[in-house]
Amino acid sequence: MESLRARRSGLNPCAFEDVDLETYIAKIEALDSYRVRLDLSAYDCRNNRLAQLCLEQDGFPDAVSAAKSKYGAARIGLFLGTSTSGILQTELAYRRLDTQTGALPPSFHYAETQNTYSLAGFVSRYLGLHGPSFVVSSACSSSAKVFANAARMMAAGVCDAAVVGGVDSLCLSTLYGFNSLGLMSRFPCRPYDAERDGISIGEGAGFVLLERATAANTPGAILLLGIGESSDAYHMSTPHPEGLGARLAMQRALASAGLQTGEIDYINLHGTATKSNDASEARAVADVFGDLVSCSSTKGWTGHLLGAAGITEAIISMLAVEQGFVPGSLNTQRVDPAMAIDYLIENSARSINRVLSNSFGFGGSNCSLVLGRQA
Repeated sequence: MESLRARRSGLNPCAFEDVDLETYIAKIEALDSYRVRLDLSAYDCRNNRLAQLCLEQDGFPDAVSAAKSKYGAARIGLFLGTSTSGILQTELAYRRLDTQTGALPPSFHYAETQNTYSLAGFVSRYLGLHGPSFVVSSACSSSAKVFANAARMMAAGVCDAAVVGGVDSLCLSTLYGFNSLGLMSRFPCRPYDAERDGISIGEGAGFVLLERATAANTPGAILLLGIGESSDAYHMSTPHPEGLGARLAMQRALASAGLQTGEIDYINLHGTATKSNDASEARAVADVFGDLVSCSSTKGWTGHLLGAAGITEAIISMLAVEQGFVPGSLNTQRVDPAMAIDYLIENSARSINRVLSNSFGFGGSNCSLVLGRQA
């Protein structure tokens, strides 16, 4: 919140491992010397270190402990998103192949680090949870879609509460992969700017504890009011140019929440700062909301967190409601005049009750969340 208010970005010139790219990244320096809890040492990798570092914030383990006392550890689900998991650990292991046999080093634990489920395996052990758990890997919508997974599992009676979240850490595959697609900017990313030219990649994590809304816990609480999902099925790495899937996700989220477009106070856009993504999303938002709802992308603060983008931006959306604060857009100098939406550059203070948060992933995997308070 302090960084949002001070408009202090986490983006810096790329200095990660031996990566040789002219770009900006958001790197969490503490992870280089950080280690996971000793009894979970087999899970030690950058991604799980980041998960633990995040779990230690804001009294989250205490909140989960209280939920365990209330529901039982077997009745709390765990639904997490990631795109990288611990792939850096595999990249580093391949640098240490046995020169005679080509075997990976014995210290490499695939199941506990590289495997996508390793994130949920680590977090469930760290928190002592025994309920249903799985990992969603749908690119940049991963940690938004987990809210939908949790809501369905709770509605089905499979669990009484859920920890949802996402973690993605820097690795060479991501940095060089996005560079090979020509999607990375040489500058800090400029969402919705007329001169935008690509993304800045970051690493991050977030967790949220979901419980059923009751008369006892609802007053003042931030609620998951609506969820909308869709699939473009248009192209593996490019959104539908008319934003059809994005539009459908937003419309479904509104319908799920029982809200009209005028009842949304702010939209946290996916806003990656690529030419095609921002243009596609802007068209979809204009089709649904016109220019009547204030919008911004917060990726100028965090970079694109990929599998952790959805949860991070959902938390920023919740902070907007709690704090009566609307973040503008860092690095954006001149909004693209082709964007027919109310795009904010400067921060503002106002009463916010309901926020729509967009997360749109590769392959057209889309998710929109409505978060806030009931009227």
